[in-house]
Amino acid sequence: MILEYDAFVNKLNETLFEGSSADLLSKIVSSPDRYVGIFRPTKPKTKLIQNITQSHEIKFGDALENIFEDYFRALGFEMLPKRLSARETKDNKDYDIDQLLKKENVIYLIEQKVRDDHDSTKKVGQFSNFEAKYFEVTNKYGDSKVIPIMWFIDDSLRKNKNYYLGQMEKMANFYDCQPKLYYGVEMFSESENGISDFPNEMWNEIIEYLTAWKETLPDMPEVNFDANSEEVLEELKDLSPSIYRKLFENDDIKEQILPILFTKGIVLKKLKEYFSSKEEIVYKNIAKEIEEYIKERFE
Repeated sequence: MILEYDAFVNKLNETLFEGSSADLLSKIVSSPDRYVGIFRPTKPKTKLIQNITQSHEIKFGDALENIFEDYFRALGFEMLPKRLSARETKDNKDYDIDQLLKKENVIYLIEQKVRDDHDSTKKVGQFSNFEAKYFEVTNKYGDSKVIPIMWFIDDSLRKNKNYYLGQMEKMANFYDCQPKLYYGVEMFSESENGISDFPNEMWNEIIEYLTAWKETLPDMPEVNFDANSEEVLEELKDLSPSIYRKLFENDDIKEQILPILFTKGIVLKKLKEYFSSKEEIVYKNIAKEIEEYIKERFE
């Protein structure tokens, strides 16, 4: 065992689920027609669930970045700063690198993605960004050998493999480097890249942990805020007052969305008490709006 299962799961859950209620509410007030518009072929609850699942898909990649960083560190790699600011790059742009590792005098620049399923436009931009990051890293760490790696964790999809291999051949000739393309466990199986000098145990452990974690997930995401009232309260109480103003002045949201999110009014009552206890007039007004809605809906 390299990492404890509980630590692995906590990092996944923190990245995917913490703040999700506040994020959803913010999205609703910024674009309410996405959820209640007449030209939507879905009912509001379906759209809410879709929004949550899409958010989880996006955040899953971020969670895996954090988890693999822990694994690489545990296996003895030095973690280099993953942010290149505009003031230190040749093209005056900011770059965020998924993984930047160092072992002895070799640096591994890893563009880590969940799956290779991008369309033609996105794949071109992705590789251009990958090439730019390689140049900037070699410029910053000129005394070290840099191995650029594009790694798709899910090996079941290889939609653009031929395109990436063709671009890597051009990149290898132009920069005199050794770019690598890997899917799944391949990154830990090839002897030339240096990472495979370490046990394959890391990959097997991650597959085992992900399998066990998925068994704990509900079949559908929960959109009823009252089901986890204390956790949701902690998220919602710090939202901007403007979000609450927009929330309660929109009749479509009040009639079609709020009954789905606040089925019994438990969180709303807690929010009313919290805002009532604050001195600022803006929070008193939020408490008043919530109280009026509670009376209208539940009393």
